[in-house]
Amino acid sequence: MENIKIVLPDIPNLDKWDVYLANGGFEGAKKAFSKTPDEIIDIVKKSGLRGRGGAAFLTGLKWSFMPKTTDKPKYLCVNGDESEPGSFKDRQIFEYNPFQLIEGILITCYAIGANVAYLYIRGEYHKWIKLMQKALDEAYSHGYIGSRMKDTFGIDFSCDIYIHKGAGAYICGEESSLMNSIEGIRPYPRVKPPFPAQKGLWGNPTTINNVETITNVPVIINKGWEWYSSIGAQKHPGTLLFGVSGHVNKPGVYELPTGILLTDLIYNYAGGVPNNKKIKCVIPGGSSMPPLRGDKIEGVKMDAESLKEVGSAIGTGGVIVMDEDTNLVKVLARITKFYYHESCGQCTPCREGTGWMLKTLNRILRDEGTSEDLDLLISVANNIEGNTVCALGDAAAWPVKFMIDRFRDEFEKYVKRNVVIPVPNKVHSMRETAIPLEGIKK
Repeated sequence: MENIKIVLPDIPNLDKWDVYLANGGFEGAKKAFSKTPDEIIDIVKKSGLRGRGGAAFLTGLKWSFMPKTTDKPKYLCVNGDESEPGSFKDRQIFEYNPFQLIEGILITCYAIGANVAYLYIRGEYHKWIKLMQKALDEAYSHGYIGSRMKDTFGIDFSCDIYIHKGAGAYICGEESSLMNSIEGIRPYPRVKPPFPAQKGLWGNPTTINNVETITNVPVIINKGWEWYSSIGAQKHPGTLLFGVSGHVNKPGVYELPTGILLTDLIYNYAGGVPNNKKIKCVIPGGSSMPPLRGDKIEGVKMDAESLKEVGSAIGTGGVIVMDEDTNLVKVLARITKFYYHESCGQCTPCREGTGWMLKTLNRILRDEGTSEDLDLLISVANNIEGNTVCALGDAAAWPVKFMIDRFRDEFEKYVKRNVVIPVPNKVHSMRETAIPLEGIKK
């Protein structure tokens, strides 16, 4: 498979202004500004670009939801919160290709009719916030952002871009929580409908896209939707940033066409498993996605449709590999602890359910669990899934539900391996009134 790179091309110092311009920087924006917003949306629709934040929704279709005529201001929110375990791709764009992200924001704002964009980055990302602010300042100084855009591009359009620092809560990655966070109120998820395109930031129409999604846009405009749609999987075209972590020899972020074999990604790009151990489990798209058994990954392709067919999802492309020695009970307890800690507490099933799942898993880890606890865990997970305002409930429930379902044998071994047979109170058992214990001779 040809190694095409769209988001992180192999160009040294691409984060430098002159280098970016010398390599076709802002040519996509210039082409976009020569077209109508509807033409831009149509190109992105035809390209088949799908969101890279987890849901894989069609980007052009999302843009078309923005009202054409309204007296209200429109906004773009670019989601760079990225806080799910196993997901660490967006920061690569902040560091190595910030101007393409900026160019993508300008094109997107032009297409949806927004004059203000907020780039949401979690507060702990001090390094990447500084790098992005530096890039924004440079673009402003050259007149590529803000009121001087009219002189630079010769169009009656201007756009301002602001970085908003998140407080480091996982829930802020959910789009409606993100908007509440920007508004300065508690980031509880909002009930939908209304959707952001109807009622978003401060009640105004808003589009929310992931950082990687937006960074694809300039290249689509520059090279055409036909070129883009020919890359990778037919129904999920383009490239993806796969963040590979866990038991691999070369963990990191790999940009590869969608539809690549999971085994190819692990063994040929990420260097295989240390000491050639077997793979026990792979989570293909971040910790919330349903895991796959290691003996079932042969032939699995990394795109939204293919992973759906095998009972998982592409998520954020964060691939977590676990070898044959991994204790999956401990892994599941660790994942559940994360979601318990990060639950915002607004919805009872999530607030209470994540806690009960963690308590049950801890009981199993203390060798006090039974097979009934496994059924209890699945029952609790089923009562969380689909019963919360936002998808964090599902994110907490799926690892428990699918990990136990697909590795039931391992969990059963765990709860049975150290079954402690109660030592009978011999004195008590010899009493006439005591119920005789089977196999205990008086």
